[in-house]
Amino acid sequence: MAKQMPPEYYQCLEELQAIDFAIVELNLYLDTHPNDLDAIKQFNELAKKSMQLKVEFEKKFGPLMNFGRSYSNYPWDIDDTPWPWQV
Repeated sequence: MAKQMPPEYYQCLEELQAIDFAIVELNLYLDTHPNDLDAIKQFNELAKKSMQLKVEFEKKFGPLMNFGRSYSNYPWDIDDTPWPWQV
């Protein structure tokens, strides 16, 4: 059974999901509108914010992904639950 996480965990995860959703949508838009400078700027800003939030999230709550896409604390915490897709 997964441990109960604090409300901040869910708030941070929801913010990350919203930003990453917008990044995917902008990526799809830019596939058909590659010269839209404003969309490219927005994509880059959101990508930077997503990376920053992921670093902050992992410092507070542990890894978001496994198999070398996130670092582990000591002791090994890659196998700690819950994983973001389990909440």
